[in-house]
Amino acid sequence: MIEQITSMLTEQFGPFGPLLAVGIPGMFLILFTLPVLLKKRADPLDKLRAAARQAEAPKESSQKLRHGNGKDKLEKYSEFLEPQDEQEYSAVRLKLLQAGYRSKNAVRTYHFLQFSLGLGLLVVGGVLAVIMKTTGDPGTQKLVLTVLGPGVAGYMLPKYWVTKRQQKRQEEIVNGFPDSLDMMLVCVEAGQSLDQSIVRVAKEIRAGFPALADEYEMVAHEMKAGKDRIQVLRDMSERAGVPDVSSFVTVLIQSASFGTSIAEALRVYAAEMRDKRVMRAEEKANTLPTKMTLATMMLTVPPLLIILIGPSIYQIVETFKKANF
Repeated sequence: MIEQITSMLTEQFGPFGPLLAVGIPGMFLILFTLPVLLKKRADPLDKLRAAARQAEAPKESSQKLRHGNGKDKLEKYSEFLEPQDEQEYSAVRLKLLQAGYRSKNAVRTYHFLQFSLGLGLLVVGGVLAVIMKTTGDPGTQKLVLTVLGPGVAGYMLPKYWVTKRQQKRQEEIVNGFPDSLDMMLVCVEAGQSLDQSIVRVAKEIRAGFPALADEYEMVAHEMKAGKDRIQVLRDMSERAGVPDVSSFVTVLIQSASFGTSIAEALRVYAAEMRDKRVMRAEEKANTLPTKMTLATMMLTVPPLLIILIGPSIYQIVETFKKANF
């Protein structure tokens, strides 16, 4: 069926018939869809729900998910570029925070990059398809993949980049957290308060672990601003996204709640983190022989076989040559 349609389009419009049949409706669809998405009309049911929420809780409904400063050029497209659902917006915002992007417009920029890269590479794919059609006679499936492949890759590229940044940052926090606890314990036992210890640790570990230093500095600034310490520590655990930091925050909150010594809690937890780091290193060392098995077989066995069997094979070949003569 597809081959018949392709041959009919080729007879009617020439060799560019299938490409025109796919590209022209797609371009018109994009052109007609963009104004509708950018100028989205409010649903009457949404207005009724908003009015009901405002009547029940006027203070909470009057607060927006985000506030613009009027300087961002993408602000007028915020309804299109940003999720309007609070949970979805919070999830994207948390992921960007864990990746190290703390700007107020990070969510908007993230979705704009997805949209622009996807559309731009889609156009690039269309140009490549036209070049392929002029230089040869590719199949319809290959043309469609050439057009849609770059667009999908461009749309997924920002998500892949943010995920990699998030994993790298969390790994850096995990590696530097035991050393920061040891330094914090030394500062607390020397007579400094927890706030002063956090500031000192942030300065000392910045050269080796800048991501963890940024988190400690933010905690120090929020405490100086008068924010509740328990809430500050919980926010730090959410921004880090690391189980070790969450456990550390739980230990500090319990120590403050029950009135126990912070130095004693830090000493016990720092020792536990050191043991956990050693166990993590031993686990990686135990998996090393398994990972090296394939490389050993590929790089060691063939040269060994050549050295052992090569002379015998050479003598056999020479013997057969002499016998034939």
